[in-house]
Amino acid sequence: MSNSLAVAATTNAIRNLLLTQMPALDAGLAGLAVTTAVPAAARVNQVGPSVNLFLYRTAANPAWRNQDYPAQVHAGESGRPPLALDLHYLLTFFAPDDADKDAMSHRVTAAALSVLHDHAVLDGAELDAALTGNDTSAQPERVRLTPESLSVAEMSELWTTFQSGYRLSASYLATVVLIDSRSPVSSPLPVLRRGSEDRGPVAVAGAAPVLRGVRPIGGRPAARLGEAVALVGDNLSPDDTVIRFTSTMRPAQGEDPPAAIELAAQPGFVPDELSVTLPDQATVATALGDWVPGFYAVTVVVRHPDQPALVDQRGSGVGVAPTITVNPDAAAGSIAVGSTLTVTAEPRVRDSQSAVLLFGSRQLPPLTRANPAAGDPAIDTTPTTFTFEVPAVPPGTYVVRLRIDGVDSVPWLAGDADAMPSFDPQQQVVVA
Repeated sequence: MSNSLAVAATTNAIRNLLLTQMPALDAGLAGLAVTTAVPAAARVNQVGPSVNLFLYRTAANPAWRNQDYPAQVHAGESGRPPLALDLHYLLTFFAPDDADKDAMSHRVTAAALSVLHDHAVLDGAELDAALTGNDTSAQPERVRLTPESLSVAEMSELWTTFQSGYRLSASYLATVVLIDSRSPVSSPLPVLRRGSEDRGPVAVAGAAPVLRGVRPIGGRPAARLGEAVALVGDNLSPDDTVIRFTSTMRPAQGEDPPAAIELAAQPGFVPDELSVTLPDQATVATALGDWVPGFYAVTVVVRHPDQPALVDQRGSGVGVAPTITVNPDAAAGSIAVGSTLTVTAEPRVRDSQSAVLLFGSRQLPPLTRANPAAGDPAIDTTPTTFTFEVPAVPPGTYVVRLRIDGVDSVPWLAGDADAMPSFDPQQQVVVA
């Protein structure tokens, strides 16, 4: 494959070809010069016959643009295709200043076009000699020279762009120049077995599960640890089924994201539904470390024995609300404006998560946030502790909620069948 010297090597190879072959065709062109300048500057310091070879355009070659390099990228491997370029040159022909310019320019034109007509492919030796260090001759495709037919309007636009008076000229296409990509190629090992015991593909009969929604119990906007949630969808069965919870929180730099948690599915509260109960601190010792408050993506995964897993590709979401303890609460008596309010939350809140206290209708940022140290023996059972300053509000009773990454704690108690819900007095504060 070619390196980054390929374009310059191609230009020099064409220049050398014209410089050596044209005088052999016409002895009157002795002293020929071949330049590569902008057309407006092509005759600077030139008095004899000359040809100006100007690269005026490069374009991606459509045939090679998405073609893998032969013998380097095999089936099943991935790699960046080479940079494939078509080079468009404008050849301008000049006669000596002291001769019949029109007649001599025609001789220069005929000799140049004849050389390129008879030598339409640049061979490896010519490319190697064109520029030290280039390896264009190693590319699998040869560089071919083809005349381009430009209309009068196109030629006029070119010379207008050059800001120079028109001179007799011709356009040629050099294709294709392949410049190797420096991106690494991924070459996986050969496949020795097609699945377990080399059984090949496995077809699973039946429709895949489709999850359409997740509903916390009791009409709550979010679930808490220890509570159940209902899963609504199609083709849902508790057999060989787990429910995967993946936190959507964005960890801080250098912080590991929460691991996905899988819980066994249970029969639903009504037919054609599933349910799952989130673990609480009393039943799972590491609940405070495994879970974080916030939103979770929920996915149904069915794993039948010796068969590939069926995964619901739609998924849904649910909020896991923190369970909070307020100190002092309404039962402890009133507190004054400006005093400190302590709120603990479980599951534990990570330092990278946003937290605000909803004090009545006001939002309060935390004064402090405390989590147990990594080596603390009680880390699995220690919640996060926040402190807040009681704002300047009129005396009265205020309901408090803790909002973590957009999910609020649940401040009310669910009533039985004959009672209406009421706010939890342990999540209320009396301001004197």
